[in-house]
Amino acid sequence: MIEVDLREALKRGLEEALDTDPRVFIMGEDIGEYGGAYAVTDGFLKKYGPQRIKDTPISEQAFLGAGIGAAAAGLRPVVEFMSMSFTLVAFDQIVNMAANIRYMSGGQISVPMVIRAPTGAGVQLGATHSQSFETWLAEVPGMKVVCPSTPYDALGLMRSAIKDDNPVVIAEPALLYGSKGEIPEEYYEVEIGKAIVTRQGDDLTLISYGYGMRPLNQAADELAARGISVEIIDLRTLSPIDFDTIFSSVQKTNKLIVIDNARRTGGVMSEVAAEVQEQASDWLDGPIMRVGSDDVPWPYNRGLEREVLTDAQDILKAVKDGYGL
Repeated sequence: MIEVDLREALKRGLEEALDTDPRVFIMGEDIGEYGGAYAVTDGFLKKYGPQRIKDTPISEQAFLGAGIGAAAAGLRPVVEFMSMSFTLVAFDQIVNMAANIRYMSGGQISVPMVIRAPTGAGVQLGATHSQSFETWLAEVPGMKVVCPSTPYDALGLMRSAIKDDNPVVIAEPALLYGSKGEIPEEYYEVEIGKAIVTRQGDDLTLISYGYGMRPLNQAADELAARGISVEIIDLRTLSPIDFDTIFSSVQKTNKLIVIDNARRTGGVMSEVAAEVQEQASDWLDGPIMRVGSDDVPWPYNRGLEREVLTDAQDILKAVKDGYGL
């Protein structure tokens, strides 16, 4: 095993693909000369040249559309957005074109492309650069959406995404680029659509993904110190959601709290709560509790930003309010 940060894990996945598959190329704003907004593609232009590392104009709709065309023609583009917030400018291309072409062509045309973007608040970029639109994209049929919380998952999901014949969005938590973890030296992939139980427990199920796993784990450690056995699920994939793993856990613990680092209203975890309520309510001993960031524009001020973001205390409060634990 070797220790790397999440940024390096993503970089390794991209380098592997560029080294082994001539159809793969990367395009986006400032990915070449500058090395990417978060330095994931640093050094790529010198190593692979401008034919495979393409700096683009500030026109997300245009270069995403170019990526769709390249994918439909047989290439495997990786398109980087400087922020998940900027995908909004290209939603017509993403939602109406990339996600629908395979269906509308009766399976004759595939769009094997990866869309990468840093996501989430917490790094003082203000309201227009801190959105988590992966929660919107997870609703779109034909679009797969993943969000890693560890370097292991970042590399494994990147490998799977680049090989996938459908468009895959990789939402990269901006707060986790420098977080470290171990990856094996041997090759592996993380299956898209498969969650993971990171801690076994009997008393309570906690579910999150991406950066939400950090406050979740902090809260779980405090609960464990009180003698409460917590089962933890990392979704990994936001679309399609692995409900089998969730149902199995709820059947065992009979209690569920879902945690989202994005805003509480209308997020992926709200969908998880709704599905569990419909399909597995007989196993529940109490209400499904939802935890998420406040429904306000993201502040720039660091103190205010921390105030609205989900933290461990929010989770502990939900445990107490919902189950008296």
